[in-house]
Amino acid sequence: MPRGPTQTFLITGGAGFIGSNLVHHLLSERPGARVVVFDKLTYAGNLDNLEPVSKDPRFELVQGDLCDRELVRATLRRVRPDVILNLAAESHVDRSIDGPAVFMQTNVIGTFELLDAALHLAREAGNVASVRFLHVSTDEVFGSLGPTGLFTESSQYQPNSPYSASKAGADHIARAYFHTYGLPVVTTNCSNNYGPYQFPEKLIPLVTLNALEGKALPVYGDGKNVRDWLWVEDHCRALRAVLDKGRPGRTYNIGGGAERDNLSLVRQVCRLLDRMKPRSAGRYEELITFVPDRPGHDLRYAMDTTRICAEIGWSPVIGFDDGLERTVAWYLQATGRSAARVG
Repeated sequence: MPRGPTQTFLITGGAGFIGSNLVHHLLSERPGARVVVFDKLTYAGNLDNLEPVSKDPRFELVQGDLCDRELVRATLRRVRPDVILNLAAESHVDRSIDGPAVFMQTNVIGTFELLDAALHLAREAGNVASVRFLHVSTDEVFGSLGPTGLFTESSQYQPNSPYSASKAGADHIARAYFHTYGLPVVTTNCSNNYGPYQFPEKLIPLVTLNALEGKALPVYGDGKNVRDWLWVEDHCRALRAVLDKGRPGRTYNIGGGAERDNLSLVRQVCRLLDRMKPRSAGRYEELITFVPDRPGHDLRYAMDTTRICAEIGWSPVIGFDDGLERTVAWYLQATGRSAARVG
């Protein structure tokens, strides 16, 4: 990665869950970093996520749509980033089933516009390698695993939802911009993230907040679908390591090595809440409600992280039980702050 007294990072989707955690991480860990967030600020992009850094002189927010070619190119020319991290994405599978069009626009067309703007900026600088591009993707592009096995970087792409298909398309465009034009693109495919600032439609915050409000805790099908869970700060450390040591044109799987089926996970959240904020009567697990399964629901995801461990030297440091307790505690504190503001 380019080095100097100041490095400028442009992070798309930086007001979202992973993006905002990455902003905090970079500003904390790299004193010489300048961080510019480009975000459309849709429902999942929350300015509250960035409030802790909002007055930092090294931070800037640009509100805009990646599909707005002129704005994207003008922003890149003005900011002149050393590194572009593309985390902007529509990411909820259920929403993609109900309305796939916006997923194709943001995830496919938006990624193309950003890559093309980065290439134009690099060419204007007279050096196609002057702008490093990190494209952040998902394990869902690989489809569904059976009871055994792991996704590797050479696994066949078999996306099964409009969301994962749109991310697969974006991955292929990113790959093409490296192989065709020489733009130094690195792609990462991560497993399910969890931690602070996640939008409540995702499983862990949904279950936590519903439980606190005494609402039903919905579990799809029989609850046996398995996901590999990755603490978001471990993911941020991995992205930073890939930026430093990753090879252009290469892809890297990032996983937490913490497989849990959905029902077991929901029950674990309930047990934590029973201890940390008991109900006035009964246990939280009594709120679990099985609902009809999602169409095309992938059975299992799990990541082989051999490459990133061997080439980059990264491995997760936060165990799942510890990370989940931290996450539930964060949402308890966040709901307490919200109640205090209302009061």
